[in-house]
Amino acid sequence: MKTLRQLIGILMLCCGGMAFAQPGVYMINYGDMDHWLDRQIKESGIIGGETKHVWAIGPTMTIEGDEAYTNKGGSPWASSNVMAKVAGITKTNTSVFPEKRGDGYCARLETRMEKVKVLGLINMEVLAAGSIFLGNVHEPIKGTKNPQKMLNSGIPFTKKPKALMFDYKVQMSPRLNRIKSTGFGGKDEIPGRDLHEVNLFLQRRWEDANGNIFAERIGTMVVRFSEDCDWQNGATFTILYGDITHDPAYDESMMGLNSTIRYGVNSEGESVPIQEVGWGDPDDTPTHIQLQFTASHGGAYIGSPGNILWIDNVKLVY
Repeated sequence: MKTLRQLIGILMLCCGGMAFAQPGVYMINYGDMDHWLDRQIKESGIIGGETKHVWAIGPTMTIEGDEAYTNKGGSPWASSNVMAKVAGITKTNTSVFPEKRGDGYCARLETRMEKVKVLGLINMEVLAAGSIFLGNVHEPIKGTKNPQKMLNSGIPFTKKPKALMFDYKVQMSPRLNRIKSTGFGGKDEIPGRDLHEVNLFLQRRWEDANGNIFAERIGTMVVRFSEDCDWQNGATFTILYGDITHDPAYDESMMGLNSTIRYGVNSEGESVPIQEVGWGDPDDTPTHIQLQFTASHGGAYIGSPGNILWIDNVKLVY
């Protein structure tokens, strides 16, 4: 049974942060990773016709069939587990899995190769990095072009936590360089080892008359993991506020404005880029929170198969 404090945390996150953010530690809704929805989707017969389990973080239930998914039960979480329909073929990707941990479950995020082969029609091998994030996915996926546009990144949120807390475990791939594989052409070698990443951004967003979404960055937290480790429980990472470009912890490549272009849905229902135009003041109030855990840090279709990141008990510290 959820404690009163956990229930308050749920209300804070799912109701746009309207509950009081009193000092303490609050579980993000479904952040205990104990409840999973099992989407049982039958892939097209031309690629084998198997029924695949496409897991979603949400209420414990089963959905059969290839219906497009929308978040259930008030869950704010989406993932890289998706259904695609390309050239009349239904295909799934699952790179995030529930795994038993103690009396409950955790999330296991894997970087892996996803293959589709249809003689004379399709022969694709795509690198899929396991990730979970706050937001939702526009299903069905209809191609590999501009994958960020398929994601609605972030949710409404108006509080200012001091830190992010979670349990994690890391397994690194032995590869010294990464692979880029989009499914078209061959695989490319990308210099540098694949790292696990957790990023949290607090933004103040607004929309102009043309439907463009702009944002100022209010809060920032990015951490990468580069070594194997067993479970680290209650790991806590401070959120930095305001213009952090002169902070010793600042890294332009992973903390800079627009370091990754993410998309949001405007008032017309269109998916448009979220354009970060500056740093907000530490005293500003955010309108949205972006939070992502990913097994590979290099962006879409880039990573090292064998990278695995386990995540559990995701909380905000006030």
